[in-house]
Amino acid sequence: MRTVKFWSNRLYDYLENSIESIKGQRQLAIFLVIVFISAIIIIEMNRWALFPESLSRFLPSKHLAAVELIFTLSLLFELLSLVFTLAHSVSISLGKQFEILSLVLIRDIFKEFSHFDEPLHWEQISQSLDAILASAIGALLIFVILGFYYRALKHRPITKDEKDKVSFIIAKKMIALLLFFSFCAVLIYYFILYLQTGEAGEPFQAFYTVLIFSDVLIMLISMQYGSTYLVVFRNSGFAVATVLIRLAFITPVVVGAFLGVGSALFVLGLVVAYNYFSPSVNEAGAPTRMTG
Repeated sequence: MRTVKFWSNRLYDYLENSIESIKGQRQLAIFLVIVFISAIIIIEMNRWALFPESLSRFLPSKHLAAVELIFTLSLLFELLSLVFTLAHSVSISLGKQFEILSLVLIRDIFKEFSHFDEPLHWEQISQSLDAILASAIGALLIFVILGFYYRALKHRPITKDEKDKVSFIIAKKMIALLLFFSFCAVLIYYFILYLQTGEAGEPFQAFYTVLIFSDVLIMLISMQYGSTYLVVFRNSGFAVATVLIRLAFITPVVVGAFLGVGSALFVLGLVVAYNYFSPSVNEAGAPTRMTG
């Protein structure tokens, strides 16, 4: 077991340093620029029927689809960042989930635009105006709520025992690795699905389903270091928030935006109440001993 923990820790650190480093972020930015310019060129070539029919049917013919593609790729990389955030802080990781949800709502606006003809016609836009406004307002409200959420967070050490602290961090790293490989498997599955059907699908839905199980697993592991009602309720509430985000992906756009804002408010209220009622409870749930 020690060998598994050792190599899991090494592999996690290597992946995090490769992807989350300044160099990795710069390479990502360059990659997105190249993809964006290439997508516009390919779309224009497809509009001029320069590709065979067998290939053309997989390619978009409207320029705004390039913007949707870039947002989708950016979101996929944000999911990777979410995986690595998990090992550092469960509460920050949850905030990252809402960041992704707000960006998905923004992407949905461009997704709606990518279906419009060029040049744009009001008759088409008017049919999607409710969904566009709901996505925009929902994304803005989640952005504002997240600002208050991050301010309300109080980071406390998991435990005063250094051995337990390291053990819990390694456990979260192992869960993060499982999420990383699940993420890769989901991408491969949807890529094969796209090649077979020509439909892109929504990998975010599948990945958030996996996140629900990871949240519950972390909650159970944290109970080794303390199982007070307040902490169990808080961690359970975090898992509920992930479920609500998951539901937001499969409901109609207006309802999804409402669910996203409601779940963000729920988490904000949960954190504020937790901080108020348990000022001396640490991250894992073991009450700190008061002296004097």
